Amino acid sequence: MITVSTDKGKLDVPFLQNFLKDIYWAAGRTLAEVQITIDNSFCFGIYLNEKQIGFARVITDYVVFAYLMDVFITKEHRGKGYASILINSMMTEPKLKEVKIWRLATSDAHFLYEKFGFTALANPEKMMEKKV
Repeated sequence: MITVSTDKGKLDVPFLQNFLKDIYWAAGRTLAEVQITIDNSFCFGIYLNEKQIGFARVITDYVVFAYLMDVFITKEHRGKGYASILINSMMTEPKLKEVKIWRLATSDAHFLYEKFGFTALANPEKMMEKKV
């Protein structure tokens, strides 16, 4: 049985760090850093028979803006629709229903997010970033 939960107490933080430390967008993230990101985000865990198989988190003010981050399903469970279940849970979460602007960055999953209404930025020339 697949379930999605926002209960941070259910998250398997060592499992999350073990996955994230090797993925391109979070390479090298330590256990302490993963815990800090969890503490400061609205988190979603996805579970198959109570075993965590994926994760996503949202940074938000709950009204104007939300940024979707660290979305993943473990390799052995991909291709079964679980990522869509996870993202749908975020998009329909009552605590996030007022959010007007959602953003994310992806190198390889555009097809997945397009199903939920995500598109390329209308005015990317207005966006700026600072990397340190």
